Amino acid sequence: MSSSTAVRHLRMEIDGDGVFYREAGPKDAPVLVLPHGYPCSSYEFRNLMPALADRWRTIAPDFLGSGYSDTPEGFAYDFDAHAETLERLLEQLGVERYAIWLHDFGGWIGLRMAMRDPSRLAALIIQNVDIYFDALGPKYAFLLELFRDPSAENRRKLAEAISEDGFREEFLNDVRPELAQRIPPDLWRLHWSLMTPQRQAIAARTIEGLKENFEQWFPRYQAFLREHRPPTLMLWGPQDGYMPEPSGRAYLRDLPDAELHMLDAGHWLLEAQLDEAVRLTRDFLSRVMPAKSADGMRRAG
Repeated sequence: MSSSTAVRHLRMEIDGDGVFYREAGPKDAPVLVLPHGYPCSSYEFRNLMPALADRWRTIAPDFLGSGYSDTPEGFAYDFDAHAETLERLLEQLGVERYAIWLHDFGGWIGLRMAMRDPSRLAALIIQNVDIYFDALGPKYAFLLELFRDPSAENRRKLAEAISEDGFREEFLNDVRPELAQRIPPDLWRLHWSLMTPQRQAIAARTIEGLKENFEQWFPRYQAFLREHRPPTLMLWGPQDGYMPEPSGRAYLRDLPDAELHMLDAGHWLLEAQLDEAVRLTRDFLSRVMPAKSADGMRRAG
């Protein structure tokens, strides 16, 4: 890895709270924003970022309450609050226009930020984030039961799932055994080691809040995509009990021109199919956000 594509590990104060983020690529290159999923952090994109950084500026934050960012008292820890923090981070970094990678919780956060000012959105890359209630996978059965009956017993089961074993299940999900071998245990061991009782309580509240996200926001996400139709690449891992193949294909209702690729992977496809994801992403970004190579930028300067 050359110094021009190395990932930089940084920290920024936003309203007095420390936000950790990873950044790679030239400061004046087109920007790809990488909000992470649950129960992960910007670590999710550690391998993708240097593979794009010769031509694009990649920015991946840890949301407040996750990874190496602070966990302040009084922060809302809902998707709107995270979207506002992400927007503030980009403003302080001087980012006016961007493509954004949508995955898991980070997908809903990224969509809400884009909806606040669609003129700044250059393109979408969608990886296993669901916005179609009728296409949810079977692993949602317990959450749907929790939403129907938020009893003390169901809440206890939710709290018990926020554990190291629960994280392991989230990361391995339904992938075939040979693909599971590509998913490093660092994912669940690292992220469980960063959990505290405060963060466990935050995670439980966020997951319970998915009921509002499903019922009120799914139609809004769909309407936004249908109205604006941004250039879209879809990289989908169908070996996913939460978001199987139909969850990905449902996007074509509102984004009929999207480029959809079903990869031999599950929910965390950057672990199982990084090379293919990089190839498809570079081809897509070269068309929707072309940039000079790092060498070309140095010669131009």
